[in-house]
Amino acid sequence: MRPTRRSTFLALAGTAATAAVVLAGGPPSALAAGEVPDAARSDPVTLGWMTGSPPPPERTIRHDDGSFLRFPQLRWTLGHWRELFPTRDVSRGRGAVVPLPAGEPADLDGLAFRPIGSDQVMTWAQSLDANYTDGIVVLHRGHVVYERYFPSLAADRQHIAFSVTKSFIGTLAAMLIAEGRLDAGAPVTRYVPELADSAFGDATVRQVLDMTTALDFSEDYADPKSSFVAYARAAGLMPLPPGYAGPATTYEFARSIRKNGEHGAEFHYRSPNTDVLAWILWRVTGLPPDALLQERIWSRLGAEGDAYVWLDRAGVPVAAGGLNARLRDLARFGEMIRQGGRWNGQQVVPAAAIEDIRRGASREAFAFGGYPTLPGWSYRNQWWISHDEHGAFMARGIHGQAIYIDPEAEMVIARFASHPKAGNVNLDPTSLPAYRAAADYLARRQGER
Repeated sequence: MRPTRRSTFLALAGTAATAAVVLAGGPPSALAAGEVPDAARSDPVTLGWMTGSPPPPERTIRHDDGSFLRFPQLRWTLGHWRELFPTRDVSRGRGAVVPLPAGEPADLDGLAFRPIGSDQVMTWAQSLDANYTDGIVVLHRGHVVYERYFPSLAADRQHIAFSVTKSFIGTLAAMLIAEGRLDAGAPVTRYVPELADSAFGDATVRQVLDMTTALDFSEDYADPKSSFVAYARAAGLMPLPPGYAGPATTYEFARSIRKNGEHGAEFHYRSPNTDVLAWILWRVTGLPPDALLQERIWSRLGAEGDAYVWLDRAGVPVAAGGLNARLRDLARFGEMIRQGGRWNGQQVVPAAAIEDIRRGASREAFAFGGYPTLPGWSYRNQWWISHDEHGAFMARGIHGQAIYIDPEAEMVIARFASHPKAGNVNLDPTSLPAYRAAADYLARRQGER
């Protein structure tokens, strides 16, 4: 099962995580069995998770008993990741904060649109609740025109970005390619010979970047025998069972994957590709991916705060989904990308790298991925490219994490969320048309001046 099709189990898919944890445990007393509480009733502050001295057992969230992945506990977890897992800081550096200036407020809450596949109209404000939004920032021409936080998040708090992390890693790779330090057409084994006997042994860097590798790897969250379960264990999301003899780190897991098919023909979203890409970057630069991110991007954004990354058992960053950051800093990154890699008077990312991302990849190959809400899209350098008339493209993470860039409307949206279902197929119908409606509104308002 692919991460955007269905999510019977809570999944941290596409993030070096898993959904082998069933929606276990009894429902809150005010809910009927099997009922999922809406955004208001699942608010972690209202429910009092992890409050008290100490918190009572019924309000305590732990890693070892799987409660951190149950819903509604999950809504607390996503804003407190480092309280459950080993992490390492990504420093903002010593430079001054580059302000995000306030613009003319955009009256988006009443903006109406029609969700994908529906004949009913929804408002922007309703979509935020429907998607269990924790926080959202909208920039227009670099100015904050809309910003809202829900009780589970604040402007100075970090939240896990999940697979939005992949787009940071892909951007770093695109930078090195533009600089001539990384050869996209080279075999993976030129940089990581340890992968010679794995599925990646005859893959190219480009195939890893665009996820057109042919891997014998299943992301079927509902199957306890799925290879994805072993992947989750390797990333440290799940404990190792007694007598376990499989891969215990993300890099060990990458070496264990076997080939299934021919590389280069079909796109399939599989998180180990990003682990391998991060390994390649480490070999090329001599820096682990978090240090490379800090040196080349994070310390040059004028960020408001440090970010941090989740580490596997070997202390290696979970490149496929371990970045945690403040929402406004995610927006800063998106705005820098929108401006062709230029930010605060300096070229942070080579313009050629941004152009390559925006160009996209094969839409025919992407169609094999099975994304019904993304017809005609492609996947390039770990970014999702719409190929629409606005040239919109995205970084996407499960449970609703997103950076949405609309170059035509000069708009960037950054969002954190904690939807009970992991796959973005559950959010796209009410997110993508809401984003486009906001873009059209802002472009129209600009044109009226």
